Amino acid sequence: MQTLSSTELALLDMVDAKPMLAQVQAWSAINTGTGNLAGLAEQAAMLADAFAGLPGAMTLEQPAPVSAVSADGREVAVDYGRHLVLRVRPQAQRRFLLTGHMDTVFPASHPFQQQRWLDDATLNGPGVADMKGGIAVILAALLAFETSPAAQATGYDVLINSDEETGSLSSAPLIAELARGKAAALTYEPSALPDGTLAGARAGSGNYSLVVTGRSAHAGRNPQDGRNAVVAAAALALGLKALEREGLSINPARIDGGSANNVVPDMAVLRFNIRPRELELAQTFDQEIKKLIARIETEHEVHIHRHGGISRPPKPIDARAEKLFGVVEECSALLGQPISRIASGGVCDGNNIAACGVPVVDTMGVRGGAIHSPDEFLIVPSLAERARLSALVLHRLAIGVPL
Repeated sequence: MQTLSSTELALLDMVDAKPMLAQVQAWSAINTGTGNLAGLAEQAAMLADAFAGLPGAMTLEQPAPVSAVSADGREVAVDYGRHLVLRVRPQAQRRFLLTGHMDTVFPASHPFQQQRWLDDATLNGPGVADMKGGIAVILAALLAFETSPAAQATGYDVLINSDEETGSLSSAPLIAELARGKAAALTYEPSALPDGTLAGARAGSGNYSLVVTGRSAHAGRNPQDGRNAVVAAAALALGLKALEREGLSINPARIDGGSANNVVPDMAVLRFNIRPRELELAQTFDQEIKKLIARIETEHEVHIHRHGGISRPPKPIDARAEKLFGVVEECSALLGQPISRIASGGVCDGNNIAACGVPVVDTMGVRGGAIHSPDEFLIVPSLAERARLSALVLHRLAIGVPL
């Protein structure tokens, strides 16, 4: 049975838990809904100050161009905030990637903006678990790791992006760039369950908009001359749902379109999400949706434009990822916190990293729960717990644990 070495015990003693809660509370007090560019800029500046205690070069990277379909069917540009990147010892042969996100799902107009204590150990507040707590864990773990002799021969990049909650569309190229050549990656989403359980394999995710163009006509005088885009969109929704199978869920989520009741609508937008468990299912869906679109175009005499696609590929657990999970699980057990994992239908930047061929554990953040709701909570003692776990994992990866 493995034990902690004297070097590792000294490393764990270097994890400074004192500033972590204050950091989370200060960061949570800033609204950083993905669309709140002013709030994200304020948060990025605070994070840059906090991470300045680490060596390396820090930059704020511009978001990649992203477009979306508006309610009236037009393709429009979407603005995102800048992404914080810290590059440490880029010439090191063995390098790692740590990622987090500064955005939340709560826009500036959302009523959930305040923090409150549920009990002595549990803090309720926007983003406290997902994932401003995770960012505090990254910082504390790296500050401790830098005291390890093994750190000086090891390099790493840290990415804190501003758009994870909407699919990381403007940071996906940056994620791929930073993942290139890395031995392993750690992402700081909150634990899958409040007891610390990790997320293992993940489904993929794709978001689509289908713009249906028909022909308007008077609903009373000459409806036969119209081509009803809303009816065609409804037929698409039913057709999509019929494509579901084991390992592939499809959620038609919204139809925009139409105007007055006496006008045959000539435009509609159907928005939907898919969750494939395997890459082959995503590829099969791509073939089937082409056939469905062609059939609906013929039957309803409309034109359909497809926008979007798979933004998060499925994340199976391959042999290298299995070894990385083993390192995390062993370190957690040595800290007296045995840990397990479960498959998840949720997605995150870990999907993108795994698609680059890099092993990743993507729920290294705090214990908490009820994320994406006004009941979101952080279990405060997990800040130090998870920072110690990460510091130990990084140390063992740095000394050459094979993956």
